[in-house]
Amino acid sequence: MELKKVALNDVHVALGAKMVPFAGYNMPVRYSSDLDEHHTVRKAVGIFDVSHMGEFLVKGPAALDLIQRVTSNDAAKISPGKVQYSCFPNNQGGIVDDLLVYYLAPESYMLVVNASNIQKDWDWLNQHNTGWAELTNISDDTSLFAVQGPKAAAALQPLTALDLSSMPYYTFAIAEFAGVPDVMVSATGYTGSGGFEIYLPNQHAQTVWDKIMAAGEPHGIKPIGLGARDTLRLEMGYCLYGNDINDTTSPLEAGLGWITKFTKSFTNDEELKKQKETGVTRKLVGFEMAEPGIPRAHYEITNATGENIGEVTSGTQSPSLGKGVGLGYVQTAYTQPGTEIFIKVRNKSLKANIIKLPFYKGA
Repeated sequence: MELKKVALNDVHVALGAKMVPFAGYNMPVRYSSDLDEHHTVRKAVGIFDVSHMGEFLVKGPAALDLIQRVTSNDAAKISPGKVQYSCFPNNQGGIVDDLLVYYLAPESYMLVVNASNIQKDWDWLNQHNTGWAELTNISDDTSLFAVQGPKAAAALQPLTALDLSSMPYYTFAIAEFAGVPDVMVSATGYTGSGGFEIYLPNQHAQTVWDKIMAAGEPHGIKPIGLGARDTLRLEMGYCLYGNDINDTTSPLEAGLGWITKFTKSFTNDEELKKQKETGVTRKLVGFEMAEPGIPRAHYEITNATGENIGEVTSGTQSPSLGKGVGLGYVQTAYTQPGTEIFIKVRNKSLKANIIKLPFYKGA
């Protein structure tokens, strides 16, 4: 199957990016080095092209009802201009996908989903659209740039009349940006270093990218690839679909009880409610290596006697902390911060400790 390309594919190639297949797209994994790009976002500002993400519009009198039935969080609690993190539970106790819900206006929402799940999520929404909400898949026509880092607001401010530094986290506004009308500027991101996500039609992608790069130049802006995106999100303990959550992981096991609201009915809520009452047998935890070694997905987690107690789902050498960190599911008896566990790295059992997330606590 031929890889899809984002609108600025050729720009990334010209910038010298190493391009790799990711979620069915040809995507830039790095431009310089993962380490340099990671530190650029933590200390200054970087721009990611994440136009592979999916966007669905949900409109009409049945819009909220559909969103309430298919998502775990309570979308009735947000107002226009607000963003909500949520997930689509499936009927087996797992997760179809995690997503963002944007409340555009009464009876008008946008859902932002993971690139690898666009078709799956679109089919899931349509399957449950019994009230005939108006659904539009705008994924292929929409570009998305994530401008992240402590200098993001200063870098972008010359491009808009919006007061970026006063925008609360998880809010958005639609305004002129870089001379383009009706651009969505969202105070969200996947890095833990603050910043904005900018949604716009593909035809304006080149103009807006160039203007962001020019405005960000005095602040040290650099293009950032998917490699650093992964280490940045992992230092925050943010789940990645396909690694830390999937069709078989329950939101309660994954530490997503806070987006699972039993104040309304939704897919498989009765089973999840029972799970909440009886407790789960495993939980997603963060751990830091106490010995040199890099944990990787699918490495075995054991206790001191060598008994298997779980599995690593994501792991890396943390650029900010200079040590190995990871996420994994372990039996609930081993979830308390400070608990000693062991990670099987190349047939060696290396000590690690459960810690309270996030790993990275800021500058």
